[in-house]
Amino acid sequence: MQAPFDLRPVGYLHPDATSLVARVQREYVERYGSPDESPVDPALFDPPEGLFLVGYDGADPVATGAWRRSPVHALGGSSAVEVKRMFVVPERRGRGFARAVLAELESTAAAAGHDLVVLETGLKQPEAIALYLSEGYVEIPGFGFYAGYPLSRCFGKRIAAAG
Repeated sequence: MQAPFDLRPVGYLHPDATSLVARVQREYVERYGSPDESPVDPALFDPPEGLFLVGYDGADPVATGAWRRSPVHALGGSSAVEVKRMFVVPERRGRGFARAVLAELESTAAAAGHDLVVLETGLKQPEAIALYLSEGYVEIPGFGFYAGYPLSRCFGKRIAAAG
């Protein structure tokens, strides 16, 4: 019997999180020629202001996703979070793990009172863009560190905030 996919909130500096973030950075180097250089303060992912998740396939850490508060107010949203560090290890892709991580990020952001999710990804990640579009995200004006960068694309989605 296959173990279920299990999402656990952890700190940004948790060993499984740092290992997976290092893997995604290596993938950015392969795809773009350099790692993601946008500044990241690990404390911004601590509840209640943020959340960092690691997904486990059985005992193996195989996926990450996180959100932190964002000042972006696209699509008429009043309280936004930015999704960061969405990643599934290549050998476990195609099993719905990224979709499960994204759904949990949206759910927890809504439960925390936010009504907008925004994110930035790149043109050399067409599978990520396809995921976001299939989940109802729409392109929004560029924001943040990579605003105006030709390979960057930003997306947003309104969600129903709790309360």
